[in-house]
Amino acid sequence: MKKVRILVAEDEPRYIWAIQTNLEARNYEVLTASDGLQAVQLAADEQPDLILLDIKMPVMNGYEACRRIREFSTVPIIIITAMAEEADKVLGLDLGADDYITKPFSVPELLARVRAALRRVEFTEGLPSEMQYEAGDLRVDFSRRRVFVRGQEVELTPTEYRLLCELVKQPGRILVPDYLTERVWGPGYEEGDKLIRQAIHRLRRKIETNPQRPTYIRTRPGLGYIFLPPGLEMS
Repeated sequence: MKKVRILVAEDEPRYIWAIQTNLEARNYEVLTASDGLQAVQLAADEQPDLILLDIKMPVMNGYEACRRIREFSTVPIIIITAMAEEADKVLGLDLGADDYITKPFSVPELLARVRAALRRVEFTEGLPSEMQYEAGDLRVDFSRRRVFVRGQEVELTPTEYRLLCELVKQPGRILVPDYLTERVWGPGYEEGDKLIRQAIHRLRRKIETNPQRPTYIRTRPGLGYIFLPPGLEMS
């Protein structure tokens, strides 16, 4: 069986050593980059299965590296940051990261995040492949995992795609944040409500004509989110 390849982009030797040692002990193949530019180049050349991307790196910081990687790849990206402010985490997610972990972190937490990210890839690949979904000017091609709005392809991150699929396959049903968090990110996320709000915000910016007055993804305050295709009204 082919080993899972993980790119670790980090400029602190102690973190590189700790992460690489623990991942390799679990039979992952590890590539390392010590700056953001090298991380982008390795992501393009080696096509890893997962990227652990530190924010504060020389030459190019993790935010810019994440943005550039998203121009050519949907590989899962976990941001590693010592900055615990919510705005810093939101910026990373807005640029296309799928998850984040805050320094200092424990080895069990890191491994759990890695496993969860890889499971989400398996889930995405296991979504229905024999059909397409169309509603108004939105089309989801499950066979190719592509999304189109008004005939133009929209680039979604893996997380955004999974979230849209969860909403699309249950039109008219209110989905509570806890359910969406477990389905999209996996169990055990203490800040699930924040992750969902941020992901819904990004998804609306990409598929809605007016994200401030969404047509497809509606909010039921205090309850959750509901996907409403044209012709299906919210009671």
